[in-house]
Amino acid sequence: MIETFVVKDKGYHPVIIDNGWQMAHLNYTEEQDIEQITRLDVHLKTDEVFVLIKGNAILIAADIVHEEPLFEVKLMKPNTIYNIPQNMWHNIAMEAGSEVFIAEKSNTHIADCKHFELNERKQEELKSMVKALFNSVNHIQHPS
Repeated sequence: MIETFVVKDKGYHPVIIDNGWQMAHLNYTEEQDIEQITRLDVHLKTDEVFVLIKGNAILIAADIVHEEPLFEVKLMKPNTIYNIPQNMWHNIAMEAGSEVFIAEKSNTHIADCKHFELNERKQEELKSMVKALFNSVNHIQHPS
């Protein structure tokens, strides 16, 4: 009677798709490493909700003004619900071993996803911002 889902494989895994919504488990994958992030995504028909389950992750949001993304980055805290509203450009940077819960309308990543490619300068700017946040949390967790 009680369904249980445990996902250990890397990547994005929808586990429940029902009544137009899907619940998914995102385990760290190299694509979510800040060294590999080269684009932002946007969904025009749904918000996307994120909850950090384990590890360290940073939500990336951006307004695109004159073809230039203006970034906001937020270090996720466990047991906190983060919402990326529809029409907001975004991505998520994760460290190895991290896990995130995602809720969104079903079929979002197939039928409602556009991409914005970051130029080299904006990739470097984003890397710098994200690495600074990861360094701050890792210094707190593992002081020297």
